[in-house]
Amino acid sequence: MARASAPAPAPAPAGEAGPGPAFSVVAVAQAGRLEHEAVLLAASLRRADPGGRHPLILAEPQPGPLWPGDPRISAPVRALLEGFGAAILPFEARAFGAAYPQGNKIEALLALPEGTPFLFLDTDTLLLGPPAAVPFDFDRPSASMRREGTWPRPEPYGPGYTAIWRSLYDRFGLDFASSLDLTQPDEYWERYLYLNAGWFHYRSGPAFGRRFLEIAVAIRDDPPPELALQPLDPWLDQVALALVIHGLGGGRPAAVGIPDGLMDGRVSCHWRALPLLYAREDDAVVDLLEALAAPNPVKRVLKGYEPFLRMIYQGRGRKARALFDRARLPRREQAIRNTLRREGLWLR
Repeated sequence: MARASAPAPAPAPAGEAGPGPAFSVVAVAQAGRLEHEAVLLAASLRRADPGGRHPLILAEPQPGPLWPGDPRISAPVRALLEGFGAAILPFEARAFGAAYPQGNKIEALLALPEGTPFLFLDTDTLLLGPPAAVPFDFDRPSASMRREGTWPRPEPYGPGYTAIWRSLYDRFGLDFASSLDLTQPDEYWERYLYLNAGWFHYRSGPAFGRRFLEIAVAIRDDPPPELALQPLDPWLDQVALALVIHGLGGGRPAAVGIPDGLMDGRVSCHWRALPLLYAREDDAVVDLLEALAAPNPVKRVLKGYEPFLRMIYQGRGRKARALFDRARLPRREQAIRNTLRREGLWLR
């Protein structure tokens, strides 16, 4: 089968990329939604990093007992991704699989080369500028602060935030007090090191992955008593991530030298779902999305996934955008989702 050629990238916007260390950009891609999101990620990276300094590795789960179907990337999408320069890296799911697909990002790290710095991104991410513009310290890991207070959910007569988080730090021999943001009030969720797993970085994938897997499986299989009433699906990866990052000497982005406004700002956008992208992101992000989706080789592939067909190519995304004033968005994401659902525009 002939390889689908990828369209030539448009020049990336001017950035402040410094020499910095070379590192790989890593994501998990598999059949269905993720492979189509990966096309947009790959196209945006090629545009933002036309010299290919930061190769894209797409970790692909393989068929096995933990996947009831075949999770591998479909042939047309694979050809397009490889045309963008992505390397497809197979890995085996031994702890999570279909029962908890978020665990892919944990197990995928074990397949990466030892000692190679990486930036992990969820596939629902666009790179708006050069990754080299971010001064990552790969000895001090960090992760995204674009999150809401989704976990834990303290019960009225149960343990509070402090007791729940302290139980986890104690369980894994970590210093709890040094993880706190003392500018935030006691028993307020932002006082505690709760991060989004949409991006994170470190000097070695396997080293990070081994600790990530150890902590995540321990919390899943034998949680502290303080977690008895706490849901862990889908938040297990983010709960474990905070402990991994703290234990490896990292912390919040600002604490490890990453200025505000780069990741989840001028350099990257973790858009999460197309309806949310259209509803709340800046015009530049929407324009970039549609420019990346326009070339015929990309269009032929993305139109095969119905939510992308309807949102990007049939104009429903623009209809969703017209429902919201970006200067006065609801404070809670759930309110945006509810409006989109009511209008029949929540397509994912």
